[in-house]
Amino acid sequence: MIPPAEIELSIVMPCLNEAETLAVCIDKAQGYLQRSGVVGEVLIADNGSTDGSQQIAVDHGARVVGVEEKGYGNALMGGIVAAHGTYVIMGDADDSYDFSKLDPFIERLRAGDELVMGNRFRGGIAPGAMPPLHKYLGNPVLSTVGRVLFRSDIRDFHCGLRGFNRESILGLGLITTGMEFASEVVVKSTLSGLKISEVPTTLDKDGRSRPPHLRSWRDGWRHLRFLMLFSPRWLFLIPGLVAFFVGLLGTVALSFGPLVFGAVGLDVSSQVYLAALTVVGWQAVLFALLTKLYARHEGFYLPRSQAFERFAERATLESGALIGLGLVLVGIVIGIVQVVAWGSAGFGAQDPVDTMRLAVPAALALMLGAQTIMASLFLGILSVDVRRA
Repeated sequence: MIPPAEIELSIVMPCLNEAETLAVCIDKAQGYLQRSGVVGEVLIADNGSTDGSQQIAVDHGARVVGVEEKGYGNALMGGIVAAHGTYVIMGDADDSYDFSKLDPFIERLRAGDELVMGNRFRGGIAPGAMPPLHKYLGNPVLSTVGRVLFRSDIRDFHCGLRGFNRESILGLGLITTGMEFASEVVVKSTLSGLKISEVPTTLDKDGRSRPPHLRSWRDGWRHLRFLMLFSPRWLFLIPGLVAFFVGLLGTVALSFGPLVFGAVGLDVSSQVYLAALTVVGWQAVLFALLTKLYARHEGFYLPRSQAFERFAERATLESGALIGLGLVLVGIVIGIVQVVAWGSAGFGAQDPVDTMRLAVPAALALMLGAQTIMASLFLGILSVDVRRA
């Protein structure tokens, strides 16, 4: 029995009914530790197996940790927390990854890298090991989205074989419970500035006779949703700004009269839709800003910039409420002007088109002002200092 303090590497495998392949994975991992001289352990994070996987693991010299909370992320976090090693290498227990060839990971970890990702596209994918949908669409698309949104150099975001410094990863505050855990590790490591590298690894066809736990469309969407939610700039801010300015400019332009572009004419009916686009865009912008301000307040890892930090220092309940009040006053003034003009005409019948041409901008200003005031009140709630346990 190796004293926990002397263990350098923990090889962690999540397990849910992997009796067919678990033994060969453990034997490969144990063989690597013996051949390389690395002082380590093989740890099985069992997520409620009912096929005898636990006993198989014990019989082949692994340590078993039971994780009651279901889910890939839960199983892995349970294993990582229970691991004794300075470094952890995690991989699926389906015999698709070769645990006898971990030298590249150990070399980079000993060199100071805090997260070392395997890259299956560089190392080689055996025929039939990865469905075409994953190989040519799912993994390339999701990895590209991750690289663009988070300025990451990782080209295989979802490789299941990866190594990391245990304390560095535990310090990230990982919270996802399912398959999106794979994305969360890379995203939060990138945003927190950990030293990350990538090494080639191979992917073989798994040795199970049953279907994998992975569900292509469901889990792919969960990965994409996670990536987008951790980047409010691309999900809300930029689309919101585009919608806001297109709608606002169109609404203001139509206040002076109809617009004609070739055979297409725009008038007050178009102005109503453009005003609605402005409101939706402004709501998206406010949501993006509030999301980032909340993340900043709570210490979450989200991308930050100097411009946003300057904005955050100035964003207060009072400043936002004043802007919102100003917009409300603009709407009220336009409304008063319309009422005065109506009164000067004896409060008689009005041209509905001319009336709408000014009523729409007035209503728009009132709505934008109300949205801004309410967002500022919510910001005031977020900024209340509380004592934390």
